[in-house]
Amino acid sequence: MVAATLPVSLPTASAQPAPTVAVGVQQGVNDRGGKDRSNRCPQLKLADNWYGDNAELIQTAIDSYGRCSWPKGRTPQVRPYAVFDWDNTVIKNDISDQTIFWMLRHDKILQPPGRDWHNTSRYMTDAGAAALRKACGSLARPGKPLPTSTNVTCADEILSVRKTQQTTSGEEVFAGANERYMEASYAWVSQIQQGYRPAKLRAIAAKARDAALRAPIGATQQVGSSTETAWIRYYAEIRDLIKTLKKAGIEPWIVSASPKEFADVWGAGVGIDRAHTIGIEQLTTRGKLNGHLRGCGGHADGTDSIMTYIDGKRCFINQTILGVKGPRAMKPMPRAFRPVLAGGDATTDVSMLRDAVGVHVVLNRNKDELMCHAYDNADGKWAVNPMFIKPLPRKEGLYPCSTTAYTDAQGNPGPVRRNNGSIIPDQADTVFATP
Repeated sequence: MVAATLPVSLPTASAQPAPTVAVGVQQGVNDRGGKDRSNRCPQLKLADNWYGDNAELIQTAIDSYGRCSWPKGRTPQVRPYAVFDWDNTVIKNDISDQTIFWMLRHDKILQPPGRDWHNTSRYMTDAGAAALRKACGSLARPGKPLPTSTNVTCADEILSVRKTQQTTSGEEVFAGANERYMEASYAWVSQIQQGYRPAKLRAIAAKARDAALRAPIGATQQVGSSTETAWIRYYAEIRDLIKTLKKAGIEPWIVSASPKEFADVWGAGVGIDRAHTIGIEQLTTRGKLNGHLRGCGGHADGTDSIMTYIDGKRCFINQTILGVKGPRAMKPMPRAFRPVLAGGDATTDVSMLRDAVGVHVVLNRNKDELMCHAYDNADGKWAVNPMFIKPLPRKEGLYPCSTTAYTDAQGNPGPVRRNNGSIIPDQADTVFATP
């Protein structure tokens, strides 16, 4: 993807943002620079469905950065934009899970090249590759579908890797990835699609989508020997938010840790096209996915060392939306170039959520590092909301912000820190489902 939507020259690291960039101007200024006309700004129709004052926080960001605050009604040099995680943020449940479940039930997982599962991830351990070959290696030639609808052993081994990052016997499957840039098991969901053309993979994702939307809320399905969730629903409140942002001239983007082809299919349900969808993106060889990933931030294409995960999400936002190249894409941009709104539900999203300048929208799934920042609420703009469908009850005890809620690049736990380096104290869970 090429980012042509924000054709600006970014300042050098030591410079200030270009003064012609008109984002974040005073709320309510009308197109003639006169009195407050904020009632002309597009309004959330489902504001009453949000928790506490969250709708007010969100509406303030829309009013402050949307078209009703643009001087003389002119589009800013940097058009304001918003970024949304996908799984459990725009929808309830997970599109990677549902697509993999559907593929296992319909014999759509392909035997990897050479029957060697090392070829599906450079982080695959010998134990992981051996277990997968033992379970699946004799069942199909390379590039041909594995009979996972009938062979429970093979289906269970693949499912165990996806769900637990372990073999069915409990051995670790992945090792060595930078854990602020890469979640190897998430990337693996994309990489085992090698051999498919992107259009074919989108067609598979569309069938999985249709099945998940038809299934009643709470429905389950048999996958291998396991009973798994079978349903997904769009959140009406997030769809309303995205629609309102678009009316206000704030451009919404998907930034997902699922494969891009999956997110491409699902994004249409909230009016976001493929050109505004960022996900795990594979490279191609002669038109077919080849198992290697698009790079970012100085990580070359095909090195498989970064994806849309934690700091990687920030990188791909800066690279794809802003056109920032090289290592600088790994760093927060000047405020004028950051997203107005960011929405997420997990630590996967913490960097892009922290970068947002208008409001940080968090669907509470009790993910430690994210919830430490959300409840610390350093800038007063964190909108924490229970999930709109089947929300979680209150987390028992405190989030261990001061000790172990942060995970470093090597996977070691540590304290969560604010931008100034100070440690966030342990936080209580205060936004949750009531009985």
